[in-house]
Amino acid sequence: MPYFRGAAHFPACSPEDRGRSSVDAADALGRASSLVVTLGVLHCWGWVSCHVERTSEKSPMSHERVKRGWVWNQFFVVEEYTGTEPLYVGKIHSDSDEGDGSIKYTISGEGAGTIFIIDEVTGDIHATERLDREEKAFYTLRAQARDRLTDAPLEPESEFVIKVQDINDSEPKFLEGPYIGSVAELSPIGTSVMKVMASDADDPTYGSSARIVYSVLDGEKFFTVDRQTGVIRTAVADLDRETQDRYELVVKATDMAGQMGGLSGSTTVTIVITDVNDNPPRFPQKMYQFTVSEGAAVGTSVGRVIATDADMGENTDMSYLIKDEEGGELFKVSTDGDTQEAVITIKKPLDFEKKRTHNVVVEAINKHADPRFVDLGSFRDQTIVRVSVSDTDEPPIFFPPTGAIMEVQEDAKQGALVGIVTAKDPDMDNVPVRYSIDRSTDQEQIFNIDAVTGAITLGKILDRETAGWHNITVTAVEADNQSMASQTAVSIRILDVNDNPPELATPYETKICEDAKPGQLIHTISVVDRDEPQSGHRFYFTLAPEASNNRHFALWDVKDNTAGIRTQRSGFNRQEQNVYLLPIRVVDSGPPALSSTGTFTIRVCGCDTVGNIQSCNATAFVMSAALSPGALIALLVSYICCIILLFHANLSCPSLSVVLVLLILTLKRHRKGQRMSEDEEDMRDNVIKYNDEGGGEQDTQAYDMSALRSLYDFPEVKNSESGTDLRSLPQWIQNRVTGDGGAADFSLFKGYIRKKVEQADADLSVPPYDSFQTYAFEGSSSPALSLSSIRTLSTTSEQDFSYLSDWGPRFRQLAGYYAQGQPEEEGS
Repeated sequence: MPYFRGAAHFPACSPEDRGRSSVDAADALGRASSLVVTLGVLHCWGWVSCHVERTSEKSPMSHERVKRGWVWNQFFVVEEYTGTEPLYVGKIHSDSDEGDGSIKYTISGEGAGTIFIIDEVTGDIHATERLDREEKAFYTLRAQARDRLTDAPLEPESEFVIKVQDINDSEPKFLEGPYIGSVAELSPIGTSVMKVMASDADDPTYGSSARIVYSVLDGEKFFTVDRQTGVIRTAVADLDRETQDRYELVVKATDMAGQMGGLSGSTTVTIVITDVNDNPPRFPQKMYQFTVSEGAAVGTSVGRVIATDADMGENTDMSYLIKDEEGGELFKVSTDGDTQEAVITIKKPLDFEKKRTHNVVVEAINKHADPRFVDLGSFRDQTIVRVSVSDTDEPPIFFPPTGAIMEVQEDAKQGALVGIVTAKDPDMDNVPVRYSIDRSTDQEQIFNIDAVTGAITLGKILDRETAGWHNITVTAVEADNQSMASQTAVSIRILDVNDNPPELATPYETKICEDAKPGQLIHTISVVDRDEPQSGHRFYFTLAPEASNNRHFALWDVKDNTAGIRTQRSGFNRQEQNVYLLPIRVVDSGPPALSSTGTFTIRVCGCDTVGNIQSCNATAFVMSAALSPGALIALLVSYICCIILLFHANLSCPSLSVVLVLLILTLKRHRKGQRMSEDEEDMRDNVIKYNDEGGGEQDTQAYDMSALRSLYDFPEVKNSESGTDLRSLPQWIQNRVTGDGGAADFSLFKGYIRKKVEQADADLSVPPYDSFQTYAFEGSSSPALSLSSIRTLSTTSEQDFSYLSDWGPRFRQLAGYYAQGQPEEEGS
């Protein structure tokens, strides 16, 4: 078996031990003795030549060669060898090698043949190149013993390692340098600034070659560095950015733990001192002077001042304010955000004649004061800004400057004085002023003005009801400089004079039911008056003298400038009178008191049982279904016949009054029936509703048209050989027509009907088409004789009049007469 004999194959034989004392050598030898059992006694020849021998167990003092396969499996070689000859690394040897040169030794692997060479005969290994542990720390190779003649391997190939032993050949380096750090000014001692770090390429696990310590070479008065960690800290507490805003340090890193002979490296560290708000603002001057014209507009800049601050950034932000009351009234100060200047502007117009110089106290204050430094003093400063006002030529000034309000009575005469406007030249010269009215504001030239005195007079008569206010513009100019002009607004109020009478607010008209109760309030009226008295309106209501004896309606003055209309009696009959015109007189409170009379129209209407108005026409009734169709047809035909005879024939019809009375009586007897509305009186508006759809346009038999025809279908008067068939007419009419009753005079009825027709034509409330008009007029005589209820009591009529009690209060008395008369007749 081959064995290895190597140089520097144990740490006790390292080059570092060369400089150690005998104590260190003894210590190394003691450490080696712990391996005696396994490796035997270690002998070192010089620095690199070592071989291992084993002590015989039989005799501790005798030595013999141990026959082993491998003595050691690694070699050590010192880096950075500077000799001229190849560096001996070690030796390999086989047990079968008898020294006759029959065995050939070979190596393979990393660096074999280039960096490392072997003597084929002796097995000695040498390094031919200078090795650097920082580039490669070890090499792995394989050894082989072969027969020189047959080149056959004598033993299996074995692997071994050549380690490059470190020496302190690398200095510490600051890989991240140069460094830049920062710390706030006035920081306390020991404040951490930053950390620096150096690295050493030497082996940190072997010796002290990579043990680094730090120190400050330059700047140690203000900063320190921790020897082990490299943390830089402040060494003083009074670092002032305003004095020095940065420091340059040189920090050194030394290996070998700082011992003599150690290598070192250095770096530059720049420490920036950051600002804190430790300086107050200061004005460079205690007084500033500016000049501004008195004509400068509000908002005009007077000047700029600035307070300096030794700090930087936002610590220099400041605000300005005016401390004195007088300056704050006329001037305003603001801060320019870009330049931090105080901008002084005009707040109110300046007046040279009132005050020519103003002293304004301006104060500067830090916006971001640091409470840690309040003990350093007040962080504010003041200065005086003197503003001189220069004189300019100014236009006249009106008094009062905001305009004038004048008043004049509306009945004032033309040329009357309205008021006086006054303007004055504010300059020292006090030039005279001339006045005029801007005619664009008084196009009708209602007012005039005196150019010298400013007196405004009336040019035309006023009417408050047409215009209650007049707004004009008056111009004042300097007499010698027309460009110096100013204007003011003059508002003229026209005071009211009671020259308009009160009037009803609208043409009042209302409707009442026939059965209205006494004292019922039917309407409330109000009035309007174009006048506007200063004490307010007060109106008084009375009935006009022509209506003072009115027994139908009463006027009630409510005392709040309104009045109410009430009924004075119960029940109205629209057949007798359906419209009442009530004249009302209204008087105002003056002075002088004026009055007017208005008409209040009241229409009497028919209502249902709950008071809802149904119809307001004089005739609007529908016959009751209880009346037989034959009787209704007879009455209508007789009425039509008389009208025809009256207008189209020269025949006499003296019994027309009888026909009318019978028709009215029939209507009264069936008053219980439903009354017709105005729309229902129009026969053209009657619609019959069907639920049958029919059979289409071709189906002419689908609808029963008789229902439509029978609504107003009356029996036709047929002709016979002897003339007109009048059998359906009443007997007395037949007698009149046939001449049995003799001749009759219809002139009275003709005149009456003609008069009614004219009234109907002139009445705008009636429909625009033909309609029936019912008239209750008997004439001078009537064949029907008297219709008195007293005479009726003795009649032999069998008709039942009990329904009269259902007609209302006005027929109850009549119903009582008939109810009493019938039993007597039955008993007689």
